[in-house]
Amino acid sequence: MMNGMHATKKPRQDDPLDVETFAHPAQQRRFVAAMNRIAAERCPGTPVRVYVSAGPKTVNDSNWPRLLERITEDLPDGVELLHYRTAFEDDSYDWDTLAGQLDGLVVIGRAKRLGSRVHVLGPVARLELRSLIASKPVLLFTHNLGLVPAIDCMSQVMAPSEAPRLKLVAPKRWSRDSATLHAALDALRPLGTAGQEPELRERVQAHLVAPFAAGAN
Repeated sequence: MMNGMHATKKPRQDDPLDVETFAHPAQQRRFVAAMNRIAAERCPGTPVRVYVSAGPKTVNDSNWPRLLERITEDLPDGVELLHYRTAFEDDSYDWDTLAGQLDGLVVIGRAKRLGSRVHVLGPVARLELRSLIASKPVLLFTHNLGLVPAIDCMSQVMAPSEAPRLKLVAPKRWSRDSATLHAALDALRPLGTAGQEPELRERVQAHLVAPFAAGAN
């Protein structure tokens, strides 16, 4: 459904991170169309489940509840958040089964430093991301920018080869008004039994007819 992440938009020579996105315009259009298709196909009353992928150090930190609260605030109302402690019983990690029941993924990496746009995912989080990136909205949580679609990030596989990690770099000029973020959040927006909000209903119906039409968001 969606292509992988690449450092595709030409950066400024003095600062390679000084871009709005690392995705090609065509990649962005395909991503937005895919997200709108997910939103259009959601049935009213269907729960939306998002898994928060974080390492043991993050989960065991005293700030973990506050972190989950902030992610909840950044996601649409009504999204059900899952994480390792709530999704797996008796530490029986069965990601393949869970992944098929998820609507999206939020990954939390180790920041290079406070406020950094560089985040490193461990081997497990990298595999979780890889399993969903082509079909579901995947978002990187950053302390300074909030949720950033992984499609907009630059990615680099890191050593060791037997358990590779993944470095995700958020673009310096990325904006929360980006079409990719709005599309990803729409794809994660639960629909009440009474139906969609009129504006969202009109938008997703238009994408059902012509998802790649000129001017489509």
